[in-house]
Amino acid sequence: MAKGKYNEWITESGLQIIEQWARDGLTEEQIAGNIGICRDTLNEWKNRFPAISDALKKGKAPVDFQVENALLKRARGYEYNETRTDATGKAITITRHVPPDVVACIFWLKNRRPEKWREKPPQPESGKNDLLQSLYDLMAKGENRE
Repeated sequence: MAKGKYNEWITESGLQIIEQWARDGLTEEQIAGNIGICRDTLNEWKNRFPAISDALKKGKAPVDFQVENALLKRARGYEYNETRTDATGKAITITRHVPPDVVACIFWLKNRRPEKWREKPPQPESGKNDLLQSLYDLMAKGENRE
């Protein structure tokens, strides 16, 4: 088998670079561009070389957790201490309260509990199901007349 471009990226140092790019928040398309390949090739590499897939996952995980935690904190509201200097030059600590953010709450709930919080209720499929529903409705009306 001829040496491929992947050989430099499946080394320890290559995998560390890929992991760091993922940790820095680059998309897989951007990472592929940095490597000098297209996104489809990166997908092939991920399937062919588990170490590349693992490096991407390992790099993304800490950042994903940090963002999830920040979103949850914002959705719930929080308090923090702020240190200021008064008119006499004395340091004073003030506890500040950040109220829950409604947008963060909505985002969290729509993604975590979509069955309960999605904006639109599920719509019946069009076509045959509409006909079946109409027949069912007619039968139900007929039963109620008797």
